[in-house]
Amino acid sequence: MFFILTKVFGFFALPSNLLITIGLAGLALLFTRWRRLASWLVVTSLVLIAVAGLSPLGNMLMFPLEDRFPPWDASRGPPDGIIALGGAIIPDISAARGAVALDEAAERITAVAALARRYPHARIIFSGGSNALIFHEGVEAPFAVRELEALGVAHDRITAEEQSRNTIENAVFSRLIARPKPGDRWLLVTSAYHMPRAVAAFRAAGFPVEAYPVDWRTRGPRDVSRPFSSLADGLHQTDTAVHEWVGLFVYWLAGRTSELFPGP
Repeated sequence: MFFILTKVFGFFALPSNLLITIGLAGLALLFTRWRRLASWLVVTSLVLIAVAGLSPLGNMLMFPLEDRFPPWDASRGPPDGIIALGGAIIPDISAARGAVALDEAAERITAVAALARRYPHARIIFSGGSNALIFHEGVEAPFAVRELEALGVAHDRITAEEQSRNTIENAVFSRLIARPKPGDRWLLVTSAYHMPRAVAAFRAAGFPVEAYPVDWRTRGPRDVSRPFSSLADGLHQTDTAVHEWVGLFVYWLAGRTSELFPGP
């Protein structure tokens, strides 16, 4: 039930979905006696879409998420294992085309391949099932194994976790597979903006991990005041950041994590 509720709520929590819904509601009301309200809804929708898509809002929301965990410090020595979270592969396109289709979070895969070469004794877990609520797009993990093998990682080093549907389940199922012992050091590889929520989930599952953020979407503090030249790019950035902030709050409010905004 928690999974279903988060998916439904998540749809309307995205600014682009919410704002276009407000605009469409206004258009529908134009043909009723609520014309004044309808006009206000349409104008509000257009203005807020412009703000969300063209102003620096997306960068302002994204930067604190990405800057929460610093790059991993390799001076402490080699890790015992590496966990990569799903979100870098489009399963249905991969299946249809017969080739692994990577999305903009491809560094979740390429970084793991680089780490595997650097630390040849580290175990590797790729955690990624299907998070679809209505349209089943396939499971990501088998394609990730295939891509990692193509990048030179031996098949027997990789364990595919195919059941998880969200970050909470990533943590729970990864811990069951890893069975970490006291003193073991596991790296968690995911997008920098997603790292706070991911670390919170792994801590809640009793699985201590070291953050290895990748896939940055901002250059740093200077982007906080940088507007977007494309409405689509700005809306995408705002949607992604808001999704993470809402996810952090919902996980904490529902008692799935104990930290609202975890840090190192």
